[in-house]
Amino acid sequence: MSSNAVPSYLFAVALRSWRLFITVTKIMLPVMVVVQIAQEFGLVDLVGQFIAPAMALLNLPPEAGIIWATTLLTGIYGGIASLSGLAGTLDMTAGQFSALCAMMLIAHSIPVEQAIVRKAGAGFGVTSLLRIGTAAVYGAAVSWACYLTGALADPISFEWLRGSSVAAGGASAGYLGWIQATAFSLALTYIIILALVLVLDGMDRLGMTRRITRALTPVLRVSGLDPDVAPVTTVGVLLGLTYGGALIIEEAAKQNFSARTRFLALSWLSLSHSLIEDTLLMVALGADIWIVLVGRVAITLAIVAILARVTRRGQGTEAPVAA
Repeated sequence: MSSNAVPSYLFAVALRSWRLFITVTKIMLPVMVVVQIAQEFGLVDLVGQFIAPAMALLNLPPEAGIIWATTLLTGIYGGIASLSGLAGTLDMTAGQFSALCAMMLIAHSIPVEQAIVRKAGAGFGVTSLLRIGTAAVYGAAVSWACYLTGALADPISFEWLRGSSVAAGGASAGYLGWIQATAFSLALTYIIILALVLVLDGMDRLGMTRRITRALTPVLRVSGLDPDVAPVTTVGVLLGLTYGGALIIEEAAKQNFSARTRFLALSWLSLSHSLIEDTLLMVALGADIWIVLVGRVAITLAIVAILARVTRRGQGTEAPVAA
């Protein structure tokens, strides 16, 4: 890369990151405002009391339920905004936080993403319940396993999300302090997005993304996926459910995939997608990569393999299609 090309490349990366940042800010900022208003009126405490028993079964604090509920409705960045807003009250170990992050990765943006899944040929309700149920079971298993074994028992601090000095000032500076803390959180989000864009672009240029794609294809086939749908499913697993779902819609029209084939592929995508970008984001926040990546892929493989076995009898037409 020439000396003139370097500034041009950095400017292009910064511009792309800025566009992505504006997109996620439109999601994050309203959530941060709502969380702050809810805190002012004591609604966060009320919601926390209401969901505390359910979260206790998962060995997670009530605030984790608020964060996950926000994530289910608005997506990963909405959940991060809620996390940032509740940073001063959260008390979690590294194991609990990793469990929460895994739950967020498995089940998020349900209204939007499962609408795409329905369009691609699998039932909205079935795949939504699959995602939410798997997230809850996996999160509980991770959190309780860490608690019982003492693994990842160190407490994790969230003050860096808002800046310890800014957050401290915000406690006494009222709304001005909140504005400063929110600005800090958004600036930090831009830095994380910029870093992710650089890492992902570097992986593409080095051919790492292609190698990961080739490595994942046999894994998907082992789970019982039709070899014809495995390649496009792999692309969605790496790049996201929206893109993967669109590819399956396109390929289904060309190759006339059966209902069972589409259901299994879309179940894979529903449980594990954006393996690179979203995983890196959660690891940057402090999650354990073995839990949010390796464990998530393993449980997805196991569940899809079970679904493949259960639906094999009706392979031709019988599968939970759009509903």
